[in-house]
Amino acid sequence: MKIISYLAFNGQCDEAFQFYEKVLGGKILMKMTYGDAPAGTPTPSPEAKNRIMHVTLAVGDQLLQGADAPGQHFSKPQGFCVMLSVDDAAEAERIFQALAENGQVQMPMQETFWAKRFGMLIDRFSIPFMVNCNKPMENPAPAK
Repeated sequence: MKIISYLAFNGQCDEAFQFYEKVLGGKILMKMTYGDAPAGTPTPSPEAKNRIMHVTLAVGDQLLQGADAPGQHFSKPQGFCVMLSVDDAAEAERIFQALAENGQVQMPMQETFWAKRFGMLIDRFSIPFMVNCNKPMENPAPAK
């Protein structure tokens, strides 16, 4: 089983995924608009033909997916974060700064007791992210 984050947008999905592809160094594997759907597929409205029905971005062996939700089904993201676990502190900083541009930093990138670098933000597309670069963990004492 894989658990894949699926992000809902209100008309900015294409722009967001092009941005994520660039920032995260991934590749968009598939993108379909409502207008590209097979004949007879219900679409939200004729005005929605250029909105994204489904997109898949591969970053390494991980996937991030999303779509523009039909207007009546869109709700602002809440109650979750997309966690990016990055091995290199400088790369974590770069990704955080790029995602934070025109967004809202909730916790500035900093060292914590568990991470070389950790920060939280809501990007310009209203998607909440955490960026983390772990410290090497010492072996914990066995539970008693």
